[in-house]
Amino acid sequence: MNHQWVLTSRPHDEVSEACFEWRQAPVPTPGPGEALVRVVWLSIEPTQRTWLNPHATYIPPVEPGEVMRGVGVGQVITSRSERLAVGDWVTGMTGWQEYALAGDAGLFGFNKVPDGIDPKAMLNLYGASGLTAWIGMTDVGRAAPGETVLVSGAAGSVGSIAGQVARLRGCRVIGIAGGPLKADWVTRVARFDACIDYKSEDVRTRLLTLAPKGVDVFFDNVGGPVLEAALDHLAVRARVVLCGAVSSGYKDHDYGTTPRNYMQLAFKRARMEGFIFLDHVPRFPEAFRELCTWAARGELVHAETIAEGLEQAPSALRGLFEGRNLGKQLVRVAAIPSPR
Repeated sequence: MNHQWVLTSRPHDEVSEACFEWRQAPVPTPGPGEALVRVVWLSIEPTQRTWLNPHATYIPPVEPGEVMRGVGVGQVITSRSERLAVGDWVTGMTGWQEYALAGDAGLFGFNKVPDGIDPKAMLNLYGASGLTAWIGMTDVGRAAPGETVLVSGAAGSVGSIAGQVARLRGCRVIGIAGGPLKADWVTRVARFDACIDYKSEDVRTRLLTLAPKGVDVFFDNVGGPVLEAALDHLAVRARVVLCGAVSSGYKDHDYGTTPRNYMQLAFKRARMEGFIFLDHVPRFPEAFRELCTWAARGELVHAETIAEGLEQAPSALRGLFEGRNLGKQLVRVAAIPSPR
């Protein structure tokens, strides 16, 4: 049987198992041109919370009765496709389930994991997290050597990579994270120049010390008071990159309030821009090459937090908004299968 998480009711507040139903369905049979994939890893991302709301954001919402949407990676165990062979590792929109049918390729289809790449890294460094970090820092933020860069959510999957991209571009990088363990990881392992622990330190006060001339690029994953604090410490011609606002909880019609001090953008002749990595597909090859090169040299690292079992997917999603993860949150759905 194919175990699945199916959306049954939209959450009004935090995500819980009550929003989903644990179902069993027959394992699907591949038709012509299709392959059956045994899902091994699932990516858990804050944006999945927005898909549970009734109104579309950058893609349509998940509808009640549908298997919860999510990107995964797995191995082909049966194939009627000339493109995919038994044993191939593939990544695509598997959904929260144990088995998925792989048909078309492309952005929302299934694609082979390149040779020499750890399959689960396609959900982290070489997936949406890494591409978002690279594009946001390189093309939107335009981080340049010698500039001061500030990253919120610096111990998360996107922020941790974005800050390292800035460091490798020759920038001085300051992170904001919650708790001493995360702040230590950001400076000691990801090698940011400094990290502010917002749980025990005043962000505004620390920024006065760490960036007395202001920040040139602010890569924001958090929103709320952290965004307001950063806007008060912008350098002239600064760029604010809007990537996320996890402090809002991404509840329906509540993606964060307008910063009270948004006029700082005018005073500093700064620019604030939001983006979605899916709009930058032509840049994917260059991003992938550069991320691969840095990782192979040991110059860029990524962290993972792993929840064991598909049953843990709803809890893992909620945990992103409670600060339980360091780096990328993954769910291990199954052990590596044997081809049959």
